[in-house]
Amino acid sequence: MSKIKSRSRMKNSTFAIPEERKYPIPDASHARNALARVAQNGTPTEKRRVRAAVRKKFPSIKINGK
Repeated sequence: MSKIKSRSRMKNSTFAIPEERKYPIPDASHARNALARVAQNGTPTEKRRVRAAVRKKFPSIKINGK
């Protein structure tokens, strides 16, 4: 996984859930990681939102689940 700059220096648009600054998705590897983390710990609403954000930003990533 590539290094990302400090979360505090990242734009809100870099996060799958920007208002809470959760699940950073600046690149494809972080997007895959966000999908894995939300699958383990996220609420159903967070799962839908992260999947939608990843699907929009990285359409080539295959997403399992609903």
